[in-house]
Amino acid sequence: MTKSDLLFDKGNDKHAEFLVFFGTFVDTPKLGELRIRERTSVGVLGGIIRFINRNSFDPIKDCLAYDSSLSPEDVTVIDTIGEDKTQHSTFYFPGFIDTHNHVSQYPNVGVFGNSTLLDWLEKYTFPIEAALANENIAKEVYNKVISKTLSHGTTTVAYYNTIDLKSTKLLAQLSSLSGQRVLVGKVCMDANGPDYYIEDTKTSFESTVKVVKYIRETLCDSLINPIVTPRFAPSCSRELMQQLSKLVKDEDIHVQTHLSENKEEIQWVQDLFPECANYTDVYDKYGLLTEKTVLAHCIHLTDAEARVIKQRRCGISHCPISNSSLTSGECRVRWLLDQGIKVGLGTDVSAGHSCSILATGRQAFAVSRHLAMKKTDHVKLSVSECLFLATMGGAQVLHMDDTLGTFEVGKQFDAQVIDTDAPDSNVDMFHWQLQGEDEMQEQMQDIYTNPPLLTKEDIIAKWFFNGDDRNTTKVWVAGHQVYQV
Repeated sequence: MTKSDLLFDKGNDKHAEFLVFFGTFVDTPKLGELRIRERTSVGVLGGIIRFINRNSFDPIKDCLAYDSSLSPEDVTVIDTIGEDKTQHSTFYFPGFIDTHNHVSQYPNVGVFGNSTLLDWLEKYTFPIEAALANENIAKEVYNKVISKTLSHGTTTVAYYNTIDLKSTKLLAQLSSLSGQRVLVGKVCMDANGPDYYIEDTKTSFESTVKVVKYIRETLCDSLINPIVTPRFAPSCSRELMQQLSKLVKDEDIHVQTHLSENKEEIQWVQDLFPECANYTDVYDKYGLLTEKTVLAHCIHLTDAEARVIKQRRCGISHCPISNSSLTSGECRVRWLLDQGIKVGLGTDVSAGHSCSILATGRQAFAVSRHLAMKKTDHVKLSVSECLFLATMGGAQVLHMDDTLGTFEVGKQFDAQVIDTDAPDSNVDMFHWQLQGEDEMQEQMQDIYTNPPLLTKEDIIAKWFFNGDDRNTTKVWVAGHQVYQV
């Protein structure tokens, strides 16, 4: 199977089959903690993790011990150890969570000109989004982004679409067919848009309601959820925000929008909403800050704004590639985390030039280093902290941390297999660096003077800095395989 063979029919899966995944499991249950469990079996039924057994030698026996009514024929084992008894190259990692992705902008990836945010929207963004009213174009773009994100190990995505109702329903349909876990948002935009790409308040609200009803009552896929999507404060009237706020509260729906991305944008918001104390206060005043609200960027927040976000239990999507590409600024992630504010990662395609959350994590690492050069070492993010933001942090931001983000009994099995030794891998390791190569070590002692060995943490760091989609060989969402090389 090739990288292009990405979309699987969930209807062909054996939903009652008991799966046991066997190998090394790596995750980040807490900020700064990298948990590595070797020779571990994880039992999965109905997409839910039923048991985890460390130091396992017989995964089928583990499964039968969990449920004595089962026979070996009822169990399918997915073994990543195989002949690799040293377990250096392959491990399971939670599926990445992309908390901010403008799927409709993907054709513009890598196209910036010399723009900053507001002129970039006018010159590049609004025209491409408007074009996706053509469903043939939209289908092609959506399938590409879904397949691309899955190939990079992203199992959950919060998608922004366009203002178009039909294409938003199409995005939900295609996401369901792919098996990806998504939140789908029809962009709401009844103010300060170009004549060819704007809607009136009534249409914006009613089409949002139709998307919610379509996803919940017609599509009826537990992996697909609606998310109310006011583009950002300048593009929404007070009336529209109030109507959306009532919908959010009445129907218990997620919200996603932008906040404090660009200094010119912040001043524009202040001019448009003089009755509000600041940008955050606009969303708070009009009822859009909830524990299920995802706020993208949040680069230039004041102390007062951060306190409100913490009080409302909102989450922040850190989009470092986009912020760097558009010279928007450097988000103070450590400052947010120190206050107990939830932070995840967002690719922010297309201002972000990659669909890869791994690449986004690397940029988050680098941006924190740039901030440290101006401030203190305390603001640096470690590899394990960036991987936390990519998984458990994203789950917290989406208010899904009870079910996603780590390997725990009772959680959904959303996972990817990472193989650092995959064909053409960009992750290079030498045999004499690997633990367990005792005989080779003895043979090489006359040539090399005590060559340093790599720890498990070192190997994961090499993947973090050098890995890409070539290393993601299989992906599961809710226990269903949705991608493999």
